[in-house]
Amino acid sequence: MNETMKTLLERRSIRKYQPRQVEDAVLNEILEAGLYAPSTKGRQSALIVLVQDRETIAELSRINAEIQGNPGADAFFGAPTVAVVLADTGLGEANARCDGALVMGNLMNAAAALGVGSCWINRAKETFERPEGKALLKKWGLPETLIGVGNCILGYADGAVGAPAPRRDGRVIRA
Repeated sequence: MNETMKTLLERRSIRKYQPRQVEDAVLNEILEAGLYAPSTKGRQSALIVLVQDRETIAELSRINAEIQGNPGADAFFGAPTVAVVLADTGLGEANARCDGALVMGNLMNAAAALGVGSCWINRAKETFERPEGKALLKKWGLPETLIGVGNCILGYADGAVGAPAPRRDGRVIRA
C-alpha cells in the first residue's frame, strides 16, 4: 500500500502520552505540514501557536476541562506539546474554521507519518472567547479577533495504539 494511504488509514487519536518531548526536527516537519494546508483564496488565515511549557499547557487544559463541564480533568491527556490552531475571520468565520480544520488535519496526519501521536481537542473557540483565553492571546502578541479552531495535542503514545473501528456502511453515495 502507498505510504500516504497507509498513514491516512492507520492514524488514530492518542489519549495517553509519554512525558518525553517531541524532537525539534520532527516537530518542525509536523508544523510545516500544517502550514501547507489548503486555505480559502490562498489567504493562509490560520496560524499555529506551539505550546510546550507545562504551566501554559496546564492552564489550557484547566480552561478546556471547565468548558467541557469536567473541572479537574486533564483535557490534554498528558501530552507534552499543544499546537493551538487559531484563524483570522477576515473572509468570514465559516472560512476561518474550515481553514483551521485543514491545518489540524495536516498536523495530525504528518504526526502519524512521523511516528508521533496526536489528537484533536475541541473547545478552542470557547477557550479564546473567555477572559483567560484573551489574556493568552495578548501574552502571545496576537489580536483578540482570532478565533480558536482546535488544539492539536502531540507526543509519543504511552501504550499500544488500537486498531481502527470498522467503517460504517452507506457513507458514500454515488449520484
